[in-house]
Amino acid sequence: MAPLEPWEKVLVDNEAFSETDHGKLTCIQCHGGTNVADKEQAHTDMVLDPSSQPDVYCAECHEEQTSAYADSLHNTQAGYWTEINTRNGNVPEDHPALEEMFGNHCATCHTTCGECHVSQPANVGGGFFDGHVFEMNPPMTRSCTACHGSRVGNEFLGKNEGIPGDVHFREARMNCVKCHTGVDLHGMTEETASATHRLSGAEDPKCTDCHEDVANGADGIQMHAQHGDGAEISCQVCHSVTYTSCDSCHVEVSEKSGNPIFETQATYTTFLIGRNPLQSDDRPYKYVPVRHVPVTPNSYEFYGDDLMTNFDALPTWVYSTPHNIQLDTPQNSSCEACHGNPEIFLTADKVREEELIANETVIVKTVPGNVDMFLNAMLQPSDHSELVTNSCVSCHLEGIRNSPVMPESHIDFENDSCTGCHKLP
Repeated sequence: MAPLEPWEKVLVDNEAFSETDHGKLTCIQCHGGTNVADKEQAHTDMVLDPSSQPDVYCAECHEEQTSAYADSLHNTQAGYWTEINTRNGNVPEDHPALEEMFGNHCATCHTTCGECHVSQPANVGGGFFDGHVFEMNPPMTRSCTACHGSRVGNEFLGKNEGIPGDVHFREARMNCVKCHTGVDLHGMTEETASATHRLSGAEDPKCTDCHEDVANGADGIQMHAQHGDGAEISCQVCHSVTYTSCDSCHVEVSEKSGNPIFETQATYTTFLIGRNPLQSDDRPYKYVPVRHVPVTPNSYEFYGDDLMTNFDALPTWVYSTPHNIQLDTPQNSSCEACHGNPEIFLTADKVREEELIANETVIVKTVPGNVDMFLNAMLQPSDHSELVTNSCVSCHLEGIRNSPVMPESHIDFENDSCTGCHKLP
């Protein structure tokens, strides 16, 4: 994003602004100060960002939005704390150090109403979008991707070298709010109200909200007929391409300038399919794309020792929703491009030894076999639908209850592999 000239940041377009609803208000109704000619006196007690107090300055006209926004992720940044507290073990005596760290390095990602609707976010330099004119739908590259740029923005807009932009942007010219609507961003939906993480609650938006024929098999595409119900794979498994992963971020305060700084060891592109670490009724997929996040046990050591004693409680290869969707991808070019191809799965050999425990729930132990194995697998007996356990191995390893004994080629398989081939009739 190109920097603004100083005058562009602060100069009010009086003619354009006066034609808007906000332009009918006087300056001091929102910004305080005194309506006099002397500059110093006029700016006494001026409120630089009125929307940092939305209940005072915004709620009179936008009560529904402001009351919900107080508990939204853009305001609370609760997603950060969910991760930090989990890896810390939520140790009370560590909170002062973690809060100091958070204030230095994370808190600037909090945004006010004005930082979405009238100016660029403060953490990218601020400055009016258009002479103080308020925008109902903020300009994407100066608001949304100004903050969410290094991964989401670069992927969506096709800024990663050699990798095309998301088909929704490249061909349909969709912007962020086509999928991430105002009611979501303001925290006004059941899924986003008081959310503790961006992936908590039901998946919203979902690909099938628009592409409903994929889920019901009505589009005539064989791969969708096999996988479109969402029980096995997320849509991104087939329709994403390479995206950014990062390694080893450390935060500290510069001895020279006294400013907070961070350093990431490496940034690179990956495409790896892992087991779903968030598998639930809301996200039932067995396999999802996973992305490496740049956290290590000593990321916060500048602020104190052993601040992440529960580091292994969360994976470092995490559930990912890449914003680089393509119709045709290397892995959906044929069945064999995915099935039986260990190169695109997060197997143990791709995980650092010190991170194996943290990623135990994500590592793919057995890569899905070739398609013939699936097609030729015998069906389960119909009475298996009444079983309350999915522990196939407990009977079939030794032939308990006269069940067929697993062939030698299945020895490495686990319970979650069995129903992938052996379906109920």
